[in-house]
Amino acid sequence: MGYRVAVVGATGNVGREMLKTLAERAFPVSEVIALASGRSTGREVSFGEKDVLKVQNLETFDWKGVDIGLFSPGAAVSAVHAPKAAAAGCVVIDNTSQFRMDHDVPLVVPEVNPQALKHFRKRNIIANPNCSTIQLVVALKPLHEVARIKRVVVSTYQSVSGAGKEAMDELFTQTRGIYVNDAATPEQFTKPIAFNCIPHIDKFMDDGFTKEEWKMAVETRKILDPDIQLVATAVRVPVFIGHGEAVNVEFESPITVEQAWDAMREAPGLTVLDRREDGGYATQIEIAGEDSVYVSRVRADTTVPHGLAFWCVGDNLRKGAALNAVQIAEELVRQGLLARAVA
Repeated sequence: MGYRVAVVGATGNVGREMLKTLAERAFPVSEVIALASGRSTGREVSFGEKDVLKVQNLETFDWKGVDIGLFSPGAAVSAVHAPKAAAAGCVVIDNTSQFRMDHDVPLVVPEVNPQALKHFRKRNIIANPNCSTIQLVVALKPLHEVARIKRVVVSTYQSVSGAGKEAMDELFTQTRGIYVNDAATPEQFTKPIAFNCIPHIDKFMDDGFTKEEWKMAVETRKILDPDIQLVATAVRVPVFIGHGEAVNVEFESPITVEQAWDAMREAPGLTVLDRREDGGYATQIEIAGEDSVYVSRVRADTTVPHGLAFWCVGDNLRKGAALNAVQIAEELVRQGLLARAVA
């Protein structure tokens, strides 16, 4: 028994990770279809260790009979093709920003708000949150259940893979160039990224925040609690894979570090690595390829009446994108929200 699953944007970083994750987790498929733009038609991508898929043209693809579409082609492409797939009866799980704040589209992290999936039939589209939001709410959820969260201040340390393969290539080229005295010419970023940090992700808004920072605030409220106040500073750092976040949380009632540790250790999708010694914390380079969000350096924030500070890291291509999308599909199956799989 299995489902027909199409991966849109199959030649990109996230699309390839979606194919890999589907295979690794043995999602019940009867057929997997790789889709991308016309210029990628005919290219080959891997599904699992043995299967190779030929990429088909998204523009001419017939969605009839496809059960699940995992989309990661860019917001403009999703805006056109996701509704077409949904209208044909395919359940779309979209990794772009296109539908996240639509009232009729659930924004879902399975460990945090799986109950939101019951409303997906209004549009037949489910949105995957922003990568930095996903790991944050996975860490905040167990704390919110112990002592209600009032306010969050977060600074992100986001890897270049969040900006695509070309951004990863730019970091590699600029890093190599430094050692041979080549001048760095930014193309994917506004300033050189090698040996640098850039406090600018996505477009600037009228209030001075970037859209990435805005996304974290509005998405956290939609997923976790509309009353949470959140302010973010999003920074691109010279790391290939993995996002880090320094988080300060203010609560409505007292919470101890020990209570936080206990709650986080029991939470799904979360791993606590917090030894108060040299190296007793998780970093991006160590968690690349891991499914879990890692939390370290949990401590009291005494600048507010009830506060904690902590550090968290996650693989932005896996839990921040591909894995979360596949987990949504698994949750749809678990809740019996999909049509019966074909034999």
